[in-house]
Amino acid sequence: MTVALPEDVQALQEAVRDRPEGARVLPVAGGTKPALSTPPADDVLALDVSGLRGITEYDPAELTFTALAATPVAEVAEALAEHGQYLPFDPPLGDAGATLGGAVAAGTAGSNALRHGGVRDFVLGVRFIDGTGRLISGGGRVVKNAAGFDLPKLMVGSMGRLGVMVQLSLKVFPRPRATTTLLFELGDRDRAVEVSSALMRGPLDLDALDLEPVGRLLVRLGGDPDALDARTQRVVDAVGELPRDHLHDKDDEDLWRTVAALTWVPPDTTSCAPA
Repeated sequence: MTVALPEDVQALQEAVRDRPEGARVLPVAGGTKPALSTPPADDVLALDVSGLRGITEYDPAELTFTALAATPVAEVAEALAEHGQYLPFDPPLGDAGATLGGAVAAGTAGSNALRHGGVRDFVLGVRFIDGTGRLISGGGRVVKNAAGFDLPKLMVGSMGRLGVMVQLSLKVFPRPRATTTLLFELGDRDRAVEVSSALMRGPLDLDALDLEPVGRLLVRLGGDPDALDARTQRVVDAVGELPRDHLHDKDDEDLWRTVAALTWVPPDTTSCAPA
């Protein structure tokens, strides 16, 4: 395995064109998903694209931004938070260094995707380098864009097989004015699965729903703070028992940062470890 460190898009194109004959290319950046980003064979050329980072355009009024593919998710989240906005698909492993391109390539979304949808629902445009070293563009930088083949969605979950992404445009949402989380200790996995399935089918408009081993159910609500108490009571009624805990504000945020870190995954696990 050879690791190339291109400094810009042009150098990246040259690295793809000049790769050893017969070698395949695997783009890597944050390295937070080693099960997905570790080259599987000696004939794979790993391209470290971590230098391609930074937000190049952000229009809070239009709820869209454009950034280089190796921009850390945490950096994007910080910039959006200054304007009361966020990435609704809730990409995991942000604190560990996950990048925007890595989230798209792996198709990873977090617990908030329950309400708002996954990565493919928010990608508007992409620029990537194909196997011949050409720079390809697809989609655009605005929400109402319907021109051409939908290349941006094709790149979601592509795992670097279709090209090396260098730039992405995404849409964002306003962050809820308030959030609250109920923690239910149901004690039995089968019952927890049954309750969570019922909640997902119901009319409760949940922001997130997470089931952790063994039988721990996390239910998050977001929106108008004046309506949260009544909505919370409807969740309690639907579950049929009182929560072990009820978190607000910073405690709520800290809990979901922990969830996004996938701390429940054993550190020596590779099949589902952070990638």
